[in-house]
Amino acid sequence: MPSIVPLLHETLQAYSSHFAEELAFREQFLSLLTHPRAFHRDHLPGHITGSAWIVDSATKVVLLTHHAKLNKWLQPGGHADGDPDVQQVALREASEETGLKSLRLRTPVIFDIDIHTIPARKDFPEHLHFDVRFLLEADRHEPLVITHESNDLQWVALDRLTDYTTQRSMERMREKLRD
Repeated sequence: MPSIVPLLHETLQAYSSHFAEELAFREQFLSLLTHPRAFHRDHLPGHITGSAWIVDSATKVVLLTHHAKLNKWLQPGGHADGDPDVQQVALREASEETGLKSLRLRTPVIFDIDIHTIPARKDFPEHLHFDVRFLLEADRHEPLVITHESNDLQWVALDRLTDYTTQRSMERMREKLRD
């Protein structure tokens, strides 16, 4: 087991939240981490992913991607593909999906955890993403690069988030910024 997996396990054991759903997720994450292929996309019924809640320096807007496969507005992120350093996974995916070079961690601690269902596709069954999320900051004036993974990228005012999504986990991350 790579040395970073016990660190993630420890970090998740210590993770606290005033959101009951995250406390339930934490126990499921800890169970998943006992599987040697938890960081691989072929591990079913679910696997670890990393994502980024990217805000500007004033914490007024968040960067969302309109995911091409899921046809939803989401935060950037993706599969660990065997990398147990989920913080680096989140940074890598955010950079790849947005083209941003100014990305930086606001804090090294986990910002949010979530478990959500990914629908079946022709070549892969329905499964779960165990998503570890980090709070990042970027220059909102830096040019964005739309890749094949996105239909669009938008800086969205936090008070207009529900114009783009009503997903509870995204509302929860917004609430955390207000705490």
